[in-house]
Amino acid sequence: MQENRKPEKYEVPSLDLIYELCMEVAERILEQKYSPDVIVAISRGGWIPGRILSDILGNHNLATIKVEYYRDIYQTRPIPEITQPLSVDVRGKRVLLVDDIADSGNSLKLVRDHLLQLGASEVRVCTLYHKPWSVLKPDFTARLTDAWVCFPHEIFETMEKLYRRWRAEGRNEDEIKRKLEEIGISPRLVSKFISLRARTP
Repeated sequence: MQENRKPEKYEVPSLDLIYELCMEVAERILEQKYSPDVIVAISRGGWIPGRILSDILGNHNLATIKVEYYRDIYQTRPIPEITQPLSVDVRGKRVLLVDDIADSGNSLKLVRDHLLQLGASEVRVCTLYHKPWSVLKPDFTARLTDAWVCFPHEIFETMEKLYRRWRAEGRNEDEIKRKLEEIGISPRLVSKFISLRARTP
């Protein structure tokens, strides 16, 4: 999840870094001796860190809930909305709520409050990144950033959104390719994206 601010800088973490950040937050969870009964990953950004944390923490009780808020890069709906219900019963359970980033924090706050209303005994929030302006400070987090984070699990989606935006601004394909590489996306992935896009109807 990302915030409604004009993008000025980007961060493009590798999948290896994502795994390292998951290990960092897992260490903090273990240090605080928090032992959740269930891990709830927010769809879709929380799926990857949720699955990795499930592995690291040895907790196979992994559930999901879907929230829709962002329409595009730095463009949100008026308010976040739960569009797929929670897949498990959390009554009386300690919950670790996971997402990749706390940007506005609005989606995380919505889901945390929803889980408590469903009867969870405790909800602690875990994200890999968080923004300084988030309305909700995660209980467990690894990195503070004010950049737009292009996660490896959504890199093609991010390139597609940027491609459409820059084409609408009148940039040609070579300029777009160069800009994608400049923000930190590997030339190999950019070339693959451009190639696949040319074959898409």
